[in-house]
Amino acid sequence: MTIGFSASVGLGVGLGTGASSGVSNLASQYPFQTFRFHVHFTVDSVDGNGDDDGTEQAICSGAFAECSGLEATMEAKSIKEGGRNFGTAQRPGPVTFATVVLKRGMTTTRDMWMWFDLVSSQHAFAHRLAATINVYDQAGNAVLAWRLANALPVKFKGADLNARGTEVGVEELHLVHEGLSMTAPSHPTIDSIG
Repeated sequence: MTIGFSASVGLGVGLGTGASSGVSNLASQYPFQTFRFHVHFTVDSVDGNGDDDGTEQAICSGAFAECSGLEATMEAKSIKEGGRNFGTAQRPGPVTFATVVLKRGMTTTRDMWMWFDLVSSQHAFAHRLAATINVYDQAGNAVLAWRLANALPVKFKGADLNARGTEVGVEELHLVHEGLSMTAPSHPTIDSIG
């Protein structure tokens, strides 16, 4: 005996993904594994000089071992209404974004440090990059992508050095940004990564 369950909620605001009920879309309902991703950077200047042309920038060739902080939080506004004695009305408020942390094994590539140094020491605050994080399935096809708008490096952390250590040195780049969104993958397959 087979028991099936499906739930559908229509919000009326265009949230549908086109994945209606059916056997053909069953594979797209399984959770993705988190170890297969790639980060791409493109020019996303905020100084208004037209530099936001989508030119891809090689920052460590996207070879990051860990990406955390893909998070958005809305601060709800509580409104006390007269005569409403059971709870308060909740209204949407401003959205804030978490700092995204990218980690990778330390190599001779200095791209992450050079970007941080460009912004911090040389005061090139308008030199922003958009980051696209593509997530791939087991077949190497991009299944979703996150985009960070106007990313700005705020912290660089070099690898901890220890003469008795045996671990790989890991360096970090912390990014603040002005928007998190789901978008079309910039590289639809792993083979298209250049």
